[in-house]
Amino acid sequence: MTGLEIKGFVETSLCDWDGCISSVVFLPRCNFRCPFCQNGELILDWEKLPTVELDTVKAYLAAHSDWIDGVVVTGGEPTLWDDLPSLLETFKGQGMKVKLDTNGSRPEAVRGLIRKGLVDFIAMDIKAPLDERYNEAAGVKAPLENLKESIELIQDFGDAYEFRTTLVPGLVGEGEIRLIAEAVEGAGRLVLQRFVPENSLDNRFRGAVPYQDSFVTRLLEIAGGHVETCFYRGKIGVGLS
Repeated sequence: MTGLEIKGFVETSLCDWDGCISSVVFLPRCNFRCPFCQNGELILDWEKLPTVELDTVKAYLAAHSDWIDGVVVTGGEPTLWDDLPSLLETFKGQGMKVKLDTNGSRPEAVRGLIRKGLVDFIAMDIKAPLDERYNEAAGVKAPLENLKESIELIQDFGDAYEFRTTLVPGLVGEGEIRLIAEAVEGAGRLVLQRFVPENSLDNRFRGAVPYQDSFVTRLLEIAGGHVETCFYRGKIGVGLS
């Protein structure tokens, strides 16, 4: 799809790219309908959202290039846009590093960005084990072979990547985390993320209670046995490496 529009812009973030001060650009549209998604407006009602002009983003980056390290491009699913390479070229042309957030459904798009040198860090969400359970977590029939291809591609990218799994009660427990960790065996970094129920796309998940610290610690122990580094992006800050 062409005609890319920016539907959200966070000027300064300290939490979207570990170790970097970043700006965050939100692109609309997604081919998944994850019931726990926090960005429902970008998925269902994006055409009603105000557009942030690219010139506005460029001007901010230019004015703050002395301390903004890079740009996080997230969504939605950014790789759905055919114009994505052009957008990333713009940011790279301003001397910015680029981090891409993706669901991994379009490995050919990710491969093209890597080959063109347009990404410096890639974060891929792995929502469930790579079997029929993925369909429920993604809210659609999941392209499992594409996801597997993206995992392999990203692991070959170097050290600048992470896989991420949100700990959604009812979708991801001990057995699921074990299978997810096995699917990325030997990966440099797997991040377990705290589930935030309040704005979930599906109302059924808005009343779900995030896991207790003790159970999160158990999940970290399970996952940590398969990857180089595993930690929790949430309130307890437990890490295993």
